[in-house]
Amino acid sequence: MDATIRPMTRAEFPLLSGFLYEAIFIPEGAAPPPRTVLLSPPLRDYVAGFGSRRDDRALVAEAAGRVVGAVWVRCGAGFGRVAEGVPELAVALDPACRGRGVGTRLLRAMLRLLADEGYPAVSLSVQKANPAVRLYRRLGFRVVREHPEEYVMVCVPA
Repeated sequence: MDATIRPMTRAEFPLLSGFLYEAIFIPEGAAPPPRTVLLSPPLRDYVAGFGSRRDDRALVAEAAGRVVGAVWVRCGAGFGRVAEGVPELAVALDPACRGRGVGTRLLRAMLRLLADEGYPAVSLSVQKANPAVRLYRRLGFRVVREHPEEYVMVCVPA
């Protein structure tokens, strides 16, 4: 898929809540949660006031004049938090754009950005059943903590 990866503009920050919803892993056959799940404190912290924290960074994938994917990081108290000063990553794509290399390109671009800015690591949380686990491993993420249904993974940006 032909998509341009670029920094997210401040005017686009409101798109993050929709992408956060798309980032929620829904197992085959399960019903998607109501959008109100985004109001829960653990999820709200991924996007509330985005751009106001020193470590907030976001990139988008744009195709045909439309934002079709986003990757963003911020330091906070998310599900994948590992240490002070280590941002946690979230990534999501429009469902029609999945499996076409756009997510890989977004992730690689964010890892380069974080390396260029001197971040020692980046973390994420992912459901064990999520096929994205294989992608994260290919990009250098390693499991540092395991819970019954999820992994917390860390990558040293390079």
